[in-house]
Amino acid sequence: MRNLLLTLRYDGSRYHGWQVQKNAVSVQEVFQAALEKILGEHPDVKGCSRTDSFVHALEFCVSFFTDREIPCGRLVDALNHFLPNDIAAVSCREVPADFHARYSCTGKEYVYAIWNCRTRDPFLRDRVLHYWYPMDLERLNRAAEYFSGAHDFTSFCAKDARRPGCMTRTITKACWSREGDFVRFSVAADGFLYHMVRIMVGTMLRVAQGKLEPGDIPRILAARDRSAAGPTAPAQGLYLKRVFYKDVNRNE
Repeated sequence: MRNLLLTLRYDGSRYHGWQVQKNAVSVQEVFQAALEKILGEHPDVKGCSRTDSFVHALEFCVSFFTDREIPCGRLVDALNHFLPNDIAAVSCREVPADFHARYSCTGKEYVYAIWNCRTRDPFLRDRVLHYWYPMDLERLNRAAEYFSGAHDFTSFCAKDARRPGCMTRTITKACWSREGDFVRFSVAADGFLYHMVRIMVGTMLRVAQGKLEPGDIPRILAARDRSAAGPTAPAQGLYLKRVFYKDVNRNE
């Protein structure tokens, strides 16, 4: 029995997240249908994360067991034959039996993309947040610095029906950058809570508007109260950029 690690990329514009849904199309559903056509079986696919509806992935990792002997390169080619144009298989390799796409993950990096221009770009409508107000990146980066390190992120977690667990996450990167009219917020951590990045972005946009100060971030963190933070930024600007594993090369 082989344990395979596959890396995917996808445009999440028409999908209701990664995980299979009862009444909506998900990336996992479409991926598993393509995989079943190739393998003639229905493997138990493990995803590295639960991306939300309409969120994109530049790198998304899945693992599954199979006794089929198809070479990794041929599996990637076959998947790209059956997958729709908004999902692509990038690489595949065999990994140890104890590897799990989610539980073996040591961290992730997300990017939130903003089109900061008075005029919207219709070709970017499902791939960025159109935000036409001025953005002072020096001010935004002062706010972002307060997220670095280990903090309780209860204030930056959406309330849902899931059982609460440890709310502490360690941020290793949090910064804003600009390239022309594109503004991006990059954040890396050992893990993320539900809607955490989008709430961080929504809160810092309040900083950009002058409704909050950069120095308000520690107070919001300390409050451990969702109502203390800003709104949740729309989903279409969020991308899962990288997934980190220890001692695993995904490019073989």
